[in-house]
Amino acid sequence: MSDEGQLLIDRDRYLKHGVHIGTKNQHDDMDEYIFHVKKNQLAVLDLDITDVKIREVAEFLSGFDLGEILVVGRNEAAKQPIEAFTEELGTRSIVGRFMPGTLTNPESDNFIEPEVVIISDPEEDAQAINEAEDVNIPVVAIADSGDKLDGIDYVIPANNKAVNSLGMVYYLLADQIQEQNGRKIEANLSDFRPEIQEETEE
Repeated sequence: MSDEGQLLIDRDRYLKHGVHIGTKNQHDDMDEYIFHVKKNQLAVLDLDITDVKIREVAEFLSGFDLGEILVVGRNEAAKQPIEAFTEELGTRSIVGRFMPGTLTNPESDNFIEPEVVIISDPEEDAQAINEAEDVNIPVVAIADSGDKLDGIDYVIPANNKAVNSLGMVYYLLADQIQEQNGRKIEANLSDFRPEIQEETEE
């Protein structure tokens, strides 16, 4: 477990953004990432592990040409975080519907061949996971407590249902990728999610 001084951002800010809040569904694949389950059956994700996984994924992604990374998010909550992430790093993105054949059908108008895919929600973005697996493209996923991890190579356990949580995760991931590449992030956290009252930008 990390101590407070080792986290990428204050634990209170993780909590304020709801990054730890899971669902009432818990899949066996996510057991190791769940800190505990409340009396109301709501899972709580382990922020220490989340923090470590953001670092590990950033190190992995920094080895790729950023323009060859595809970020996918069907849910509306993923839209602002993904757009800010793409603006900061120059990655590709698909927000909204993922057209079948995007990764597997060279004759499709939407066909692309990224080197790695980032998924915002394994359940909602299952089509992208399946296609990436079919063509041997590694998959990074932000996964909640109820998600199965079939076809996923790297996991960031986090609340993937809320824009503030996704915004925090994508911001920290972008920050760490830039740091791995010897650069400083230019965007602010506020670019990745709606303003939060009394939030102080660093």
